[in-house]
Amino acid sequence: MAESHSLLDSIHSPRDLKKFSILQLETLANECRQELINLISLNGGHFASSLGVTELSIALHHVYNTEKDRIVWDVGHQAYIHKMLTGRRDRMHTNRKYGGLAGFPKIHESPHDAFGTGHASTSISAAAGMAAARDLKGGNEKVIAVIGDGSMTGGMAFEAMNHLGELKSDVLVILNDNQMAISPSTGGLKTHLVNFTLNKTYNKARRLLWESMSMMNNELAERAKTSLRRLEDGMKAALTPGAFFEALGLRYFGPIDGHNMGQLVRALREMQDLPHPKLLHVITTKGKGFPPAEENQSDWHAHNGGFDTVTGITAKKEGPSAPPKYQEVFGEALVEMALKDPAITAITAAMPTGTSLDMFASTIPDRFYDVGIAEGHAVTFAAGQALEGLKPVCAIYSTFLQRGLDQIIHDVALQNLHVVFAIDRAGLVGEDGPTHHGAFDLSYLHAVPGLTIMAPSDGQELRDMLHTALYHIDGPVAIRYPRGGTNGDDMRKNFTALEPGKGRMLKEGTGPVILTLGTMAATAAEAGRMLENEGISVEIADMRFLKPLDTALIDRLAASATHIVTLEENSIIGGLGSAVADHLCEASKKTRLLRIGLPDAFVTHGSMKDLYRETGLDAPAVAEKIRRFYTGKES
Repeated sequence: MAESHSLLDSIHSPRDLKKFSILQLETLANECRQELINLISLNGGHFASSLGVTELSIALHHVYNTEKDRIVWDVGHQAYIHKMLTGRRDRMHTNRKYGGLAGFPKIHESPHDAFGTGHASTSISAAAGMAAARDLKGGNEKVIAVIGDGSMTGGMAFEAMNHLGELKSDVLVILNDNQMAISPSTGGLKTHLVNFTLNKTYNKARRLLWESMSMMNNELAERAKTSLRRLEDGMKAALTPGAFFEALGLRYFGPIDGHNMGQLVRALREMQDLPHPKLLHVITTKGKGFPPAEENQSDWHAHNGGFDTVTGITAKKEGPSAPPKYQEVFGEALVEMALKDPAITAITAAMPTGTSLDMFASTIPDRFYDVGIAEGHAVTFAAGQALEGLKPVCAIYSTFLQRGLDQIIHDVALQNLHVVFAIDRAGLVGEDGPTHHGAFDLSYLHAVPGLTIMAPSDGQELRDMLHTALYHIDGPVAIRYPRGGTNGDDMRKNFTALEPGKGRMLKEGTGPVILTLGTMAATAAEAGRMLENEGISVEIADMRFLKPLDTALIDRLAASATHIVTLEENSIIGGLGSAVADHLCEASKKTRLLRIGLPDAFVTHGSMKDLYRETGLDAPAVAEKIRRFYTGKES
């Protein structure tokens, strides 16, 4: 008996999908969905979003040719099926692993990845730029932007649509509405309207009527066209949710069922014949095909793996319970203080669970604000609250806070407003890679006048810094802390006020001095023990504050030390090392300085262990650098 093969086995490039019938495409969708479930159960990764766009991914590759046409995936965390279909299926087991496939589209990984992504709300802007370039060069490739999963809440998406309507370029925007941002609008009337507006006869008649009007005298033609526009716009305003998009200059179609392969393919084919900006509204279910993910979409947005592919139950790991994560320490401490202080508010940009502000939301919902994927707005919203006497705490990932830098400078710092920025995921973040590493926050915040910047070395210090920021510092404050767990042994659970701008000694010694900031203190201690075993006695200081910098502590240590080392999990440019170098230069200190931090490069994805080794931030590498520096054997 011959061995049977799946349809997925027969796909070596997207061209192979062209010959499939609708029924075969539906079978393929089931196969892709099951393979994705198996893959994530073993490897982990973004999950529910890719399940939700399985049919859409297949339909796009069936209709379009991505060797020529451009498909831009917003954020890109929903592009796993796309990767499977574009020659990378045999490498999907390496997804997000060191040296393996990236977890997001990456232009250097495949010619089918039209644009590198990782942050939200960028797809329409990129697509508009590609279309404008195509128009200038006289090309005919199609450009498609797939946006959804909350990304349409970002202001950049609306800026792009406004411009696209003005450009009048042939771009298809697909709004993947999985009910995580824009509510679906369905029903028999909407389905009838979809069939009507996508109908070839209707669109042909519309074009002919429009052309006929153009043959009239100018005044009569314009009056007729205006009447037709008003009639059509009035119908759509009454019957569809698309009036807003039409007002921006994009013809609106939908909503359609994003899991109906026949309807998807038909709609995408019809879109090819319309040479102007248009938006196709597709209703999908996040987590489609995996009941646990459908029922709890937020929890299954991404998963670390190790779950049963039918029940979704995660195997329990034996051993001691894990210590609390930094984000959990922050969330618990903020709730603890806010319950006693009605002036404290909590603000985030679509990341309540990721920042542990879900604790605040469930406990004090009337003082919790999730502004959507709109970091700039979050910052200025916090400024408005601070101006009225509240104590806003704005919790945003380091990599996403980059989008609010202008607002930090112009709306908060320039007015010296007391906003506390809780900067989560500072430093390396592991498998999500360069789009998500928090490698630059110390650098981009360092130059902002009046901004206090601190970084805790453990969980208790985070509690103390949050308390200090709220009650012992005027003006804007930033606290940066990493992804992952504390050591769990340092928690007193009380609050101690820190003196702003003052560091602390962790270890006395007679040899080189290590100045650390944040959780690199643990790495410094481990490297110090290695050096002690070789007879090199190190001193270690936890600077705690980047700004104001404890220059008195540096001067005291520099008075006797011949070698000073700075150690930080931030770009080597602009952080602690730069601040210490500036001070030593201005103070005319002749102490030698070695700066250790992240390289002036974008760091790849992989496990934290792999990334620390690659960037030279693991304890053995740090010890080796200090040894060479101190003994004069630098390579």
